[in-house]
Amino acid sequence: MKIDVFFTPLGLNAGDLSGRGVIVVDVLRTTTSIVTALANGAKAVVPASTSEEAVRLTANLEKNGYVLAGERKSLKIEGFALGNSPREMTPDAVGGKTIYFSTTNGTPALVAAQGGDPVLVAAAVNFSAIAERARTLFDARGDLVVVCAGREKQFALEDAYFAGRVVKAVRKGRRKIVLNDAATVALDLTARYAGWAAALEASEAARELRGVTLGEDVAFSAKADRFTVVPSFVDRRIVA
Repeated sequence: MKIDVFFTPLGLNAGDLSGRGVIVVDVLRTTTSIVTALANGAKAVVPASTSEEAVRLTANLEKNGYVLAGERKSLKIEGFALGNSPREMTPDAVGGKTIYFSTTNGTPALVAAQGGDPVLVAAAVNFSAIAERARTLFDARGDLVVVCAGREKQFALEDAYFAGRVVKAVRKGRRKIVLNDAATVALDLTARYAGWAAALEASEAARELRGVTLGEDVAFSAKADRFTVVPSFVDRRIVA
């Protein structure tokens, strides 16, 4: 019975996740935005590794059926309708539409995790629903993987804290669970911070967002359990 945490997707190789239950997280902000969009009526989200790929995937689609969304260096990609702010993912903006989404860290992590079964999309905003599903998966299989998007190919505090909260939730009432070193470190982080807001506000990503006047996204992302949706990534589409 084992829980593995990857602080970035860089260490993943083909086959590492095959048949394993996987949770992908990019708290600031990709997975928060995806959960919010689907909770607000988006039909699906299609993650793309690059902005060029996102544009290519929409080339032959009806314009009223999709939305291009994404960011580079925290700011909306030029020519895209939406950025990577969960506050933009309103029912009016995304309801009934498929979002083609490209972000710096989150969408590449999702693409890297495609070998999992299932691949669940998680954030603080749907934490309790994710934790419940994680416990069910672990009980059935005795195995779980949490993939953190990280930040520019490096460790991200907010994602590691989330991973620790998942480890803590799954371990509760269970014995003889083996943790890899990253899972152990993530679990230790949960004792260091008073809660979601404290952990997220302490992160480098939060400082960057505040620097480009997007600090409200941090507060939005730190409010746990806004939604009960548990999105899954199947056949290159994330659906509720």
